[in-house]
Amino acid sequence: FATINPNSGIAELNDVRFDKLVDIFHPKKEVRAVFEFIDIAGLVKGASKGEGLGNKFLSHIREVDAICQVVRAFDDDNITHVANKVDPLEDIDTINMELTLADLESVNKRYARVEKVARTKDKDAVAEFAVLQKIKPVLEEGKPVRSIEFNDEEKKIVKGLFLLTSKPVLYVANIAEEDMADPEQSEYYQQVKKFAED
Repeated sequence: FATINPNSGIAELNDVRFDKLVDIFHPKKEVRAVFEFIDIAGLVKGASKGEGLGNKFLSHIREVDAICQVVRAFDDDNITHVANKVDPLEDIDTINMELTLADLESVNKRYARVEKVARTKDKDAVAEFAVLQKIKPVLEEGKPVRSIEFNDEEKKIVKGLFLLTSKPVLYVANIAEEDMADPEQSEYYQQVKKFAED
C-alpha cells in the first residue's frame, strides 16, 4: 500500500497447441506467449483527485490491458486495513468509483476540445465527439465504459482514449488460508462472487 513503484513479473504461457505446432514445423526459434503482471499499490477514496498515491497509481493502470482487483476477504487483527474494517464490496466500490471519476475527468477535458474541432466538420473529430457524447452520461451515472455497446469504429476510438473503466476486470477475493480448501464457506468470497456474477 505504501509503495509508489509497481512490481512486475512475467509468466510464460504453456500451451499444448504450441508444442504440437513446434513438432510439426520445427522452427529455428520458439517464442511462447507471455503475460506480464504488474502489481500496483492499493487505491484509496479520493485517488482520482490525487489522494494517497492516487495519481501515480492511475498512471500505471492506464498502460495495462486488463485490471485484476484483488480485495481482502479475510479477517486478521494483525493486518491493518486502510478503512479499519474488512468489506470487500466497499473496497470494490471504492476502486470502481475512483476509476470512473478519473475517466469522467479525462472525458470532460477532452469533450470541450473535440467539440470545438467537430464544429469544423472534421471527420475524425465528429466521430470522436459522438463517442464522447455516448460515454459522458454513463460515467456521470457512475457506470463503467465497458458497460456500453460500441460498434467496431467506436471501439477503435474508445481504445485511443485509454479510459480505465473500458478495460476488462477480474475480481479476486484474497481469502483466509483456512478457507482455501472450500472457498464457498467464506461469506466474503460469496459476496465477491455474487458481485462479479451480477
